[in-house]
Amino acid sequence: MKRTLGTTLRHLIELLDGSVEQVYSDFGLDYKPRFTPIMRTLAKIEVISVSELAKEAGITQPAATQTIQAMAKKGLVTISVNKKDSRQKQISLSKQGSAMMLQLERCWQATAIAAETLDNELQTPLTVLAEEAIQALEKKSFLSRIKKAHQQL
Repeated sequence: MKRTLGTTLRHLIELLDGSVEQVYSDFGLDYKPRFTPIMRTLAKIEVISVSELAKEAGITQPAATQTIQAMAKKGLVTISVNKKDSRQKQISLSKQGSAMMLQLERCWQATAIAAETLDNELQTPLTVLAEEAIQALEKKSFLSRIKKAHQQL
């Protein structure tokens, strides 16, 4: 039976993220792959609001909020109230999060090399194909494509 697009993508993410998460575990890190965009952003920008962090990391604000909460529970980030606007939360790396950055950098470098070897084995590099898909969906959403297909039924 042929997999659907959603099933195929979920399986691909499971294969990739499962391996990356295992590497973190092997290094003794209590860390999830989904934390990476936020950690990378906080390594560059020491203190940032949730909305700015989401934009800088290239993720949605709800995803950023949810991930930040999970990271805070693990002690990786500190959440404080903006002194100028108490409605805004300020996010920064905790001491524990900062301390793990050297190990994370090594894991990220190894992951990048592994991704390059995977890309080299494919007719169309996965990174290229994923970027093309994102650009196409930013021009015309998958929702609008589904609605159009539904009208054609």
